[in-house]
Amino acid sequence: MSVLSGKNILLGVTAGIAAYKASFLVRLLVKAGADVKVVMTPTAKDFVTPLTLSALSKNEVFSSFTNEEDDTAQWNNHVELALWADLFIIAPATANTLSKMAHGTCDNILLAVYLSAKCPVYYAPAMDLDMYKHPSTKNTFDTLDGYGNIRIEATHGELASGLIGQGRMAEPETIVSFIEAEISKNLPLRGKKILITAGPTFEAIDPVRFIGNHSSGKMGCAIAAEAAKIGAEVVLVLGPSSVAVDENLMKVVRVTSAAEMYEAVHNDVADSDVAIFSAAVADYRPIHISEEKIKKKEGEGMTIELERTQDILASVGKIKTSQFLVGFALETQNEIENAKKKLEKKNLDLIVLNSLRDKGAGFKADTNKVTFIEKGNKVTSFDVKSKQEVAKDILEHIRTKIDA
Repeated sequence: MSVLSGKNILLGVTAGIAAYKASFLVRLLVKAGADVKVVMTPTAKDFVTPLTLSALSKNEVFSSFTNEEDDTAQWNNHVELALWADLFIIAPATANTLSKMAHGTCDNILLAVYLSAKCPVYYAPAMDLDMYKHPSTKNTFDTLDGYGNIRIEATHGELASGLIGQGRMAEPETIVSFIEAEISKNLPLRGKKILITAGPTFEAIDPVRFIGNHSSGKMGCAIAAEAAKIGAEVVLVLGPSSVAVDENLMKVVRVTSAAEMYEAVHNDVADSDVAIFSAAVADYRPIHISEEKIKKKEGEGMTIELERTQDILASVGKIKTSQFLVGFALETQNEIENAKKKLEKKNLDLIVLNSLRDKGAGFKADTNKVTFIEKGNKVTSFDVKSKQEVAKDILEHIRTKIDA
């Protein structure tokens, strides 16, 4: 599972012989799960074709501000490209382009995107031995590094001139590994394992009917995606849900019933640093499950005898050691009071409270309105936000607590 999965990556290609390696680099980035767009200097097209890079990236390739062959072409907005990117890689980066970057020259779309970029910029120099050693090149490197750009050092080897020495662009595999390592070391939840439950559980009545609830799993899946994005090792225990999850980013354990969710949770909770219980687990299940579909009988009702399911959250609270436990509470009345009781009774560190009386909260919606209740009865309320933003708030709160 690569930390590049889900990232928007701009690849800048300049006019050097190493430009042919850009096709391999695009392929590796796409394989890692990134969405890749390529920006080329006009003369880079002499070394590798836009058609090749477009086919590999499955995106349009940009080499000018407009399509010169189309009189009605729209402007290729360099600012939008720069804002789209989570990171910008320039490989190969020739001495000419690097010097322009250092001095703010802007005579092509790649340089315009670079000067507009707010994301991290990585550059992989590629040039001949004497060019690489020239004092002006060293000054260029120092200037660019001083701007906060990240250099992927050229390697020692045979160069296009036939000379052997430093100046050869790092191999695509090396570039990807370097960037993955750089990103990973700065992720706030790196090295943390987080167990998350999400979605409903369905408790069978017969082969075609069940007792369930309206939970979509959107909130828990949003938390899982955000946790993986910021470095956590994520185990998502997911009940019946149509929400799409990226299984390249996390381990997904799919379950149907409360009993299955209980077993899955206890398989992973012992070595987790954090456990977040956002699933809407059924409180009751039928005592007797019919092996055949129950036929309705005219004029007759049906009685289903129920028993309690195992309380997953309470069971984990009883055995927890150092885990930070987070529960969710969906209430319709006496919300704060009921949530505080749940926090204490189940030995939790944090309750995320929803009220069905709050507009924008509850099942199936893309938004949520939550209140955090911590030990010591500290209460923090938030406005209505997207579930992705709520996920960020939850994880940021957890991070401050486990790092304290």
